Amino acid sequence: MIFNSDYYWLGGGLIVIISQAFIVNHWSNAKYWTILNAIFLIATIISYATFSFKNKVSKERVQMLRGSTNISQKVITEKDISSLPAVVQKWLVNVGVIGKKPVTSVRLTQDLQLKMTPEQSEWNNGVAEQYITVQPPAFNWSIKTRMGVMGVVGRDKFENGQGEMIIKLMSLVSVADAKQNEKVDQATLQRYLAEIVWYPTASLSPYIVWEQIGDNAAKATMSVHKTKGTGVFYFDDHGNFLKFTAPRYKDLKDKEPKLWTVAAIKTEERNGVKIPVELKADWELDNGNWTWLKLKIKDIDYNVKETPTVGNMYAK
Repeated sequence: MIFNSDYYWLGGGLIVIISQAFIVNHWSNAKYWTILNAIFLIATIISYATFSFKNKVSKERVQMLRGSTNISQKVITEKDISSLPAVVQKWLVNVGVIGKKPVTSVRLTQDLQLKMTPEQSEWNNGVAEQYITVQPPAFNWSIKTRMGVMGVVGRDKFENGQGEMIIKLMSLVSVADAKQNEKVDQATLQRYLAEIVWYPTASLSPYIVWEQIGDNAAKATMSVHKTKGTGVFYFDDHGNFLKFTAPRYKDLKDKEPKLWTVAAIKTEERNGVKIPVELKADWELDNGNWTWLKLKIKDIDYNVKETPTVGNMYAK
């Protein structure tokens, strides 16, 4: 544990077995040490569950990146964006994609604050890591946070037009496992669409159809296999991204999608492109708006080539 080893559970399990064997052989004098072994065993099981979760996510990311198709690396010109609505062209010119190569894949890390329910008063802090591909559209996102005194890990992914959401207490007990559901598919596609503001060259994706709405807004419709979603991007007069709104399912209990809004708080230049690095997300509920998420982009890299991992965030 001191060295944050992924294989702590191997040593821990071996120690428990050897220790308990000695205790059994000297049971009358040493039996109460079984309590300490039981505590140690619980820590070992949690360590293995964390290792197993990280390993699963890492394998998913490797597979996702292997399935990614290279995009032409010719630099983007004004001619390449001329077929897009005027407001989208203004946004792309303003953020600096002209003269840049298209983004094929993305890796980013985030600091998060989130609330599990509208009634929650205090924010839960968390860290997250995400890998994204553009052709075909896919992402794999993992989070570590806390629910009271217990650690919580989660993984969302979107691939082949389908979404999955998993949440586990202590990496061990599943409290949510949603997949093979049209609502989850639509929700994860809408999320993917909103996040192209972090890698704006994806706006040229053949999966997205644009339509101008007024002077400073554009509707984007995205289709991947049988899953389809639509959202509206809003910009200021200079072409800076302001917010994205879309009908989105909050959870599987929703009969109809809720209005979901992602708004930019702060914009900075990263990798030569201006992107929103601080954002908040709201749900429009019957009794008012619920701000459930605030996030900051720590690091973002384009066209990643390293073997994807789940980072060291689960060891912290």
